[in-house]
Amino acid sequence: MTTLGAALDELARTIAARAGADPESSYTAKLLAKGVNACAKKLGEEAAETVIAAVAESDEALAGEAADLIYHLLVTLQARGVSPHAVAAALERRKGVSGIAEKASRQS
Repeated sequence: MTTLGAALDELARTIAARAGADPESSYTAKLLAKGVNACAKKLGEEAAETVIAAVAESDEALAGEAADLIYHLLVTLQARGVSPHAVAAALERRKGVSGIAEKASRQS
């Protein structure tokens, strides 16, 4: 069974590789060609679908929507030029820090 980390790494590599592909043959390239605003809008739509699945659908449906959400998040990061490594570094900096304390530090 593939770990989430390995799946995310592979997906991020695939998205980066398809960034320069023909938008007529690649959904990823088509999204990226529309720019960050379109990618972010699609990310928001997928977030809403994930919320709905979390409260009203099956575990399988939630897992599928979560996969869509993660894919669109990685596409949006690619559109902005933010690497998954930058996200991993942000998570690493937060390791061992209370969520309450971390949020409070951003407000000051």
